[in-house]
Amino acid sequence: MVRRSSREPPPRTGIEACVSLFALRDYRHLFAAQVIALLGTGLATVALGLLAYRLAGGNAGMVLGSALVLKMVTYVVIAPVAGAYADRLPRRATLVALDLIRALVVLALPFVSAVWQVYVLIVVLQAASAAFTPAFQAVLPDILPTEREYTRALSAAQFASTMESLLSPAAAAAALTVVSFPWLFTATSVCFAGSALLVVTASIPAAAPVGRAGVRERLTAGLWIHGATPRLRGLLGLNLAVASAGAMVVVSTVNYVRDTLGRSPVDVALLLAANGVGTALAAAALPALLARLSERPVMLAGGAVLTGGAVCAVVLSTVDSGSGRMPAAMVVWSLLGVGAGLVLTPVGRVLRRSTGAADRPAIFAAQFSLSHACWVPAYAIAGFLGSAAGFTVAWSVLTLLAAGGLLVAARAWPRPDPEAIEHVHRAPVGDPGHLLDAVEVAPGAWRHRHTYVIDDMHRRWPAAG
Repeated sequence: MVRRSSREPPPRTGIEACVSLFALRDYRHLFAAQVIALLGTGLATVALGLLAYRLAGGNAGMVLGSALVLKMVTYVVIAPVAGAYADRLPRRATLVALDLIRALVVLALPFVSAVWQVYVLIVVLQAASAAFTPAFQAVLPDILPTEREYTRALSAAQFASTMESLLSPAAAAAALTVVSFPWLFTATSVCFAGSALLVVTASIPAAAPVGRAGVRERLTAGLWIHGATPRLRGLLGLNLAVASAGAMVVVSTVNYVRDTLGRSPVDVALLLAANGVGTALAAAALPALLARLSERPVMLAGGAVLTGGAVCAVVLSTVDSGSGRMPAAMVVWSLLGVGAGLVLTPVGRVLRRSTGAADRPAIFAAQFSLSHACWVPAYAIAGFLGSAAGFTVAWSVLTLLAAGGLLVAARAWPRPDPEAIEHVHRAPVGDPGHLLDAVEVAPGAWRHRHTYVIDDMHRRWPAAG
């Protein structure tokens, strides 16, 4: 069932909606900054895999897996700290500075000559990204205050991300026909610098003050909200499914294409592009789906597709020979892309309706941290277990993790899942004005109904019924 605010205007046609959204100058500049940064990140993903192969050869999967584990650990540690103090720093200046740091670090990657140097630069690069991404995501709800505009922005953001997954490997494949892969890092640096320039030209409102003075309270607010909200606990299970299936793509593609299939670096980019095609197909279908369905069935369907795609990958890994392995792999990688797109696109909507404006940076940071925490074991399994025991064993373990995450999501995310929930407040009440529409049902107890989010006034989720 579609939830619409009575204060919002009637829906517009798709063309009118896009025109009205991109007519907003600040959003247009921020969206362009996101697109450019995504393009650079996609180029760097291909280049990093090839750099690992140059340094470690047949152990590239282990090196890449280690680098990505370090990346995710950095995300898990840095994101909550950045979210805790997001309201105390100038947003625009912070975002620009972080973009420039990323540009400089990427420029250094082509000159590394040892694996440990890759690890050091990855930590610095991802520390900047861990601070940048949730802060950037938390800006959009503030410049697009209505749910309809924000939903369209989320669809546009996911479409941009999926097109990056499609076009970046294709662009990398084309570039690799005329230049060596280190030039891809230079292109990535230029993209980050362009993103910083576009952020400078946008007007970004200051973050709403959080009102929490304690360091511990600030650091744990997002995690507390995440853990106390049933739909967000379900989202954590879907995060695990995305990470488990996605690790097959990110970590294993280089060695699978180069060593198992015996094909060229261009085919590495093409297989990654196939994954992007699947995600693009999901992004194209999602606006219509989300107009008719709530987030829960769409995202659970995505989790099921991811699990099914992972099963297909395991089957494919048992095939020893045959000219059809590359086309079959492209189909499977596309299927994994479809599942990821169905899960990831609605995440922003779920987060927005699960928190108030003041806690939005914290909840985006918590989601960023928790989702990437799921990638740590997934990357380790794909990299280390894949190198030691082969793709079949590693991918089988990842498939079981994806299935487990899907089961957790289905059980934790309640159905139905209304926004407005009737609940009771008991004395003492921090803000008596909050109870103006409430009915006293017993001495010191008031009952009312409104959109329910976890905050200082609502510290526990109401029991069903």
